[in-house]
Amino acid sequence: MRDSVLLPELIAFSAERDPGAVALKYGKQSLAYGELHEAVQRFSGGLVSLGVARAERVAIYLEKRFETVIASFGAPAAGGVFVPLNPLLKPEQVGYILRDCNVRVLVTSADRLALLAPVLAACHDLRQVVVLDSEQPLPAAGGMGYRRWSELLASPPRSGHRVIDDDMVAILYTSGSTGKPKGVVLSHRNMVAGAKSVASYLENRASDTLLAALPLSFDAGFSQLTTAFHAGARVVLLNYLLPRDVLKVLERERVTGLTAVPPLYIQLAQLEWPASITEHLRYFANTGGRMPGETLAALRQRLPKTRPYLMYGLTEAFRSTFLPPEQVDRRPDSIGKAIPNAEILVLREDGTPCAPNEPGELVHRGALVGMGYWNDPEKTAERYKPLPPHAPGREAGLVLPELAVYSGDTVRMDDEGFLYFVGRRDEMMKTSGYRVSPTEVEEILYATKLVGECVAFGVDHPTLGQAIQVIATPPAGGALDVDALLAECKARMPAYMVPAGIAVRDGPLPRNPNGKIDRKTLSTEWKEAHER
Repeated sequence: MRDSVLLPELIAFSAERDPGAVALKYGKQSLAYGELHEAVQRFSGGLVSLGVARAERVAIYLEKRFETVIASFGAPAAGGVFVPLNPLLKPEQVGYILRDCNVRVLVTSADRLALLAPVLAACHDLRQVVVLDSEQPLPAAGGMGYRRWSELLASPPRSGHRVIDDDMVAILYTSGSTGKPKGVVLSHRNMVAGAKSVASYLENRASDTLLAALPLSFDAGFSQLTTAFHAGARVVLLNYLLPRDVLKVLERERVTGLTAVPPLYIQLAQLEWPASITEHLRYFANTGGRMPGETLAALRQRLPKTRPYLMYGLTEAFRSTFLPPEQVDRRPDSIGKAIPNAEILVLREDGTPCAPNEPGELVHRGALVGMGYWNDPEKTAERYKPLPPHAPGREAGLVLPELAVYSGDTVRMDDEGFLYFVGRRDEMMKTSGYRVSPTEVEEILYATKLVGECVAFGVDHPTLGQAIQVIATPPAGGALDVDALLAECKARMPAYMVPAGIAVRDGPLPRNPNGKIDRKTLSTEWKEAHER
């Protein structure tokens, strides 16, 4: 059996082994591996016919559907780079990403294209828009090329540009500490090695059915595709509205593997589960933050035959650790040990290894370490740094540096090598499975012109992980209308970014020695006042 090296080979080699096996299920429709591979090749040829060069970016702004998957693998097959955009993003956020990584081709629907119309004029590198087939007419050219999906796939077959596994294959955008989303660059090697690693410890096989419940713009969401395709398994695509929809699909499709984030599991744990689900659901896996103990206990009660996997990961290195199911009872607070083909170090500020149970920074080395942040040398230098001399795995005779991901998270390692999360070093908020920058929230609040000064921070929340709290002052010469401000937030932000609370106080807000608003002091004062 041939072994995948490049991302599209995950589909191609499974198609060779069993072209009639179902690769994707969406609603009542299915797509076999042979059909999926053919569609990927046709999309790839269509991109080449549009003049897409090696490493040029192809953005995909769609909900989960067949076309989303085809474009995500078809762009790399052409030698390009795919940029999956969270369908919850607002047009202004999409426009920023399109400009930031110089996207050449955008794949979207007619309805979404209409929403993007005000921002596309400023995307000067965008040359082509591929629109899913619909009865709506395509916009007038106006310097931009518009193609229907079926037209692109009908292009004559053409070979894609030659690439190797060290080449970049994707840019996944997350919130940045500067307030703007930052693009994590991943290579073919990163994504294929990650697929093989996760599939190995989850024991994925061709008989599996995995539920794609998370957004495909998440590394953990997209990995449902890569791990399944590596194993030749089936993936069910789901855009759910209610948690109960997830249960219905788990039961109807006889799903064997579910990966989700704590807020969803918290909601699912409150529902009555059909007894039959545990008969076929082989595992459930948690990522994107710690699952509350009560939630884990409730799920295990409802799923007595299902194995729980507790995982820790970061987009910058895909996935870092997992706790084997047999260890859950012994150490439910642990994030486990390194995944296969990765090494996790716990280092002091000077780069030396921490002693057992001594807190230090989690550092990830190995094939899953990404390629840095797109066009952000400062942030890249902060997170991707050479391992210090004599670090574990680095012998003195090795001359060339090895870059590792410094997570910014504080952990400790016990005497048996199991890791425990202590806290985050940065100010990023983790809400509903999303990492949100305080500055990003603040910039949108300022844009409303309804506040004078503002600061955002995360506070512990039983279901969200963290809720976003805002402290704001009234605009000059006026009063702060909290209801109007929240309405503007809902119009300008994805739902997960909307503040849970807005506290009003007189300005100016306190400053730190650097002259910046002292977010730490404000958040500490607020928590002390509200947690008594």
